[in-house]
Formats: sequence, C-alpha cells, structure tokens
Amino acid sequence: MVSVHSSYTVVPSEATPNGKLYSLCEQIKLRAHAPQLFVYEPISNHNVSIQTLITSLGKALVTYYPFAGRLCWIGGARWVLDCNAKGAQILEASCQAKLEDFGDFVPTGVVEQLIPTVDYGPPIQEVPLLVVQLTRFRCGGLTIGIAFCRGVCDGTGSMRFISSWAKLARGEALDLSEMPIHDRTPLNSRKLNRAPRFDHSEFSPPPPWLGSSGSVDTKTGVAVLKLTKVQVNKLKQKASCDFSVNKNKARPYTSFEVVAGHLWRCVSKARHAGNGGQPTRLSTLANCRNRLKPPLPDGYAGNVAFPTVTHTCTFDEITYRPLGFAVWNIREALDRLTDEYVSSTLDYIETQKDMNTVRYNFHYPAPFVRKGEEFKGNPNLFVVSWMNFSFQGADFGWGKPVYFGPGFMDSEGKAFVMNNSNGDGLILAICLQASHMDEFKKLFYQDIDHVAFPTSRF
Repeated sequence: MVSVHSSYTVVPSEATPNGKLYSLCEQIKLRAHAPQLFVYEPISNHNVSIQTLITSLGKALVTYYPFAGRLCWIGGARWVLDCNAKGAQILEASCQAKLEDFGDFVPTGVVEQLIPTVDYGPPIQEVPLLVVQLTRFRCGGLTIGIAFCRGVCDGTGSMRFISSWAKLARGEALDLSEMPIHDRTPLNSRKLNRAPRFDHSEFSPPPPWLGSSGSVDTKTGVAVLKLTKVQVNKLKQKASCDFSVNKNKARPYTSFEVVAGHLWRCVSKARHAGNGGQPTRLSTLANCRNRLKPPLPDGYAGNVAFPTVTHTCTFDEITYRPLGFAVWNIREALDRLTDEYVSSTLDYIETQKDMNTVRYNFHYPAPFVRKGEEFKGNPNLFVVSWMNFSFQGADFGWGKPVYFGPGFMDSEGKAFVMNNSNGDGLILAICLQASHMDEFKKLFYQDIDHVAFPTSRF
C-alpha cells in the first residue's frame, strides 16, 4: 500500500567539524534505530515540497553535524561516532489510502511501512544514523517517519533536532539558545575511575519464565489504549491509598509512575495463569540531564537516558497487593538515578569487556533465547515515557502534527506512554503475546474503576 519513489542522501550544506565522539552512556544503547511517526492533516492549496525538506535538513545538519556521521566499532562491541559528514537519507513515498483509514495508527501492518526501513546488512560504518520518510496520502494528508539511531541520541535530543529542522523548513533562523552541544566530555567526566558503588541490577539478566517448557505461541499483538485525565487521577488516588508503602512519600506520584504501575499489574494478571511465584521486574529509562550536579546544559545533544529497573517481585505481589505497591517500586527505581548513581554507572560501563551482553540484558525484557532454544514466555515489562517530548514543535510549514507515536513495535513486553495531541490525556502503545492481549485490555479499564482491593495474601 505504501510505495517508495525516491531516495536522497542529504549532507550538511556547509563544512562541518571532523573528529570522533565517544560517550560511555551511548555504549549501553542499541545500534538499532528508534521509530518516530508524525501525522499531519490535509491542508488545502498547500504544496509540500520534498526539496524544502532536503534543503532545510542540509542546514540542520550543519549545527547537528554528528547526525550526518557514522558509527565505527573500536573493540569490545564498543563504538565511536565518526563525524565524517556522509549524510542522512530522505525517502519520498505515497500511499493510496486516506489518513482516516488508519484509525489510531496502531503500530502494525501498513503503519509500519510509514517508517523507513534501515538495512543493517552493510558494515556499521555505512549505515546512516538518520533516515526520514515523507509519505503523501491521496486525501492530502502527510506522515513523516523518522528512524533515529539510539546509539547517538536520546528522545530529548532527537525532538530538539526535529524542532530545529522544522523551524528551518519554515524559513526561520535558529536562536543561540537552540544551538546543540555535542561535546561528550561533560558526561564522561562524571566517572570517578573506581569500582562501582552500587549493585547495578539494571544490567543483570531479566528474570526468566519459570512455567512449563511446552510450546508457547510466540505471535505478538500491539494495542493502543487511551486514558483521560480523570482516569489518570483515579489511578493516582488509588496508588496514594496504599499507606503500607506511602508513609514517607515526599511528593505525589507522577502520571508516568501510576500508569506504568497500572500497566505492570494488568500485564502480570493477564500472564499470571496460576503461576503466582513467577519473578517479574519492570525496566525504564530516565533523562538524567537535570539529575546530575551540576546539570548538563539543556542543549546537550547526546544520549543521557540512563536505565533503571525495579526490585524483582512475584506475580502474586504485583497482582494481589494494592496498586501503590507496584507504583512505589517504580518510584524507587527512578529515584535511584542520582548524580552519585549515574557516576557509578559510568564506572561500571568502563569496566565491562563485552558491551553486547550489557545492552541485551537491559533492552530486551524477555531473557535472550539462543538459536535452537524455545521461547517459554516473558514475565517482564519495559515501559518508556515519551510524555515530555515536545512533538508540537514538528511544524514544517504545514501545521502541527495531529498524532505522534512509535510507528512500529516488535519487542514483546515493551510499552510507550505518550501525551495525546490535545494535552488532555495519555496514549499507551504496548506489544504483548497475542494470547494475553484480550485479557490485558479488559483488565486495563476494568481495574481503573475497581475500588475495593482484593484480599491480600501478604
């Protein structure tokens, strides 16, 4: 349904600095690209020119020159970012459907075709870090699908870049306050060159499934669910009622904490199947720019999203204890990311011999399955917040996007939490085993309105 017609390589429009950038934090990221989808409604009498996007991207890559570079292996599954100005890639495509045919843009099927495909077959030093796809619909609507290499930039940095690119596409100039900072030294220098001071369980293997070794349906499904502000506030009230863990609560729970806790409970219930002693944990990431002392500059364009995990619990603990128990565990995991903890994390990364093991243990909630082994199931959850991404800045001259989301999802047990376009609620996208999806969706809304707590087993 989606046809790609043209491909363009876009290099910086002016000479840019050479050299290589190395970041300890970026060593724990995946070389894969994060998919971002922006959807725009039709605009009458407005011709969207691919040349405008190409020209403005060339200008944006002058200030964001590392994104025109390539990764290069340096041993131990580590890489450096070579600022060689080889360029980004833009694809031009069309779709014979209308925007309304895609409903909520659930990231499956044809929606996945709106995100550019990245070929990982060539050597890493030949793979673009940024690939963009402009897709035109017969109704006049547009989508921009962006594939951004996770190994060089986090969500905060990528959204700042997209806002700057969009501003240039509108014919406006960038302010000094919008200039990015690419020097990785301010973050790398946080390490203290001594043994890590914390356990760093975020890099330990996730709990395996302890159930039957019989065949398991590995087919996955993706769902997009919506929450109103009223529903989010109900979750906050329910979480705050659990006084067993909230006696010393210094601040109210955030929307992300309660929604992630609610997700964890509902997913665990859907997966439970009487296996109450099954260990489970929730993983997430946090932007640590302002958690450091002193904080990093707002314009820092590298990756500062550090991982954290909850304590390992059991299905029974998550499902039979009140919501506040799951939420408190997430709060504790996020609060752990202090300046001292991040410094210890950097020291931990520097001591590791094989970064692939470190990456896989965190980024894949299901334990790694080797060739020839069977997948038993996944008891864990990986929830990512896109709530603070200012996607409304992605106005390239034809209006603000009416939808922003991940574009595709293929990792069982991974979920995204995002603001809706009106700012009056949240959107959640989650990938689960298809056999668990119906039960999960039923519990997701049912448990919000359920007031009475179940009888505790603890």
